[in-house]
Amino acid sequence: MANSLDEFFRLMREAEGCEVQTIARLDFHREGRNGVPEVIMAEGKQPDDTVRIVGAFLEAKGRALVSRVGESLLARLSAEFPDHEFDMFSASRMVVVRRPGLKRPTTGGKIGVLTAGTSDVPVAEEARVIAEEMGCEVLTAFDVGVAGIHRLFQPLRAMLEAPVDAIVVAAGMDGALPSVVAGLVDVPVIGLPTSVGYGLGGKGVAALMGMLQSCSPGLTVVNIDNGIGAGATAALIANRMAALRQKAKAAEGAKP
Repeated sequence: MANSLDEFFRLMREAEGCEVQTIARLDFHREGRNGVPEVIMAEGKQPDDTVRIVGAFLEAKGRALVSRVGESLLARLSAEFPDHEFDMFSASRMVVVRRPGLKRPTTGGKIGVLTAGTSDVPVAEEARVIAEEMGCEVLTAFDVGVAGIHRLFQPLRAMLEAPVDAIVVAAGMDGALPSVVAGLVDVPVIGLPTSVGYGLGGKGVAALMGMLQSCSPGLTVVNIDNGIGAGATAALIANRMAALRQKAKAAEGAKP
């Protein structure tokens, strides 16, 4: 990330001109600037355009993160880049394409990801994937919602003992689980409402409103199905805490 104004403006200059055949202006330096890599959302794009964008990221950075990938596009990407490594995540339909030998970064940051139900897993997996690509270790526990709250305590204890520095909690329906978790832990909680539900507040609306109306302090809420945003926020927190711990450890080791 940029450590000074001079470095910031240097990155801004380097970012100029990253255009792919007038269809996209790519932000190759986003990760260096603010710690979050750009994610290519395939949904709504023409397959040819997505392939061109992925190719540009592979050439410039050696890695491309793609979300909402259908089966036909996945087959196309595999055929277009046969010499690259693919990490495929079937629940979320995310794909990470890498230059051979390019390793995922490791920062020392740790986060937790919880879901209220199994139907929330696809969105929660987006959060897990982006956090891992930002260098974090991710602990997960699924289907631990308030309908059987006894299921929550063991995995939550394991996360706090790890320890994690932030927890993403995905929930649809009434969206109650993030409020419960935020009332139990001393780390930031990111509420992730999902479009799982039905009736008057279906499609995530009730979950979003319930999280926004939470009386549990320490709960921050992202938009419906915004797994990328939730995971990125948690990873930024965890990576900052990991960097501070490493700095403190180095300073302690330098003492006479």
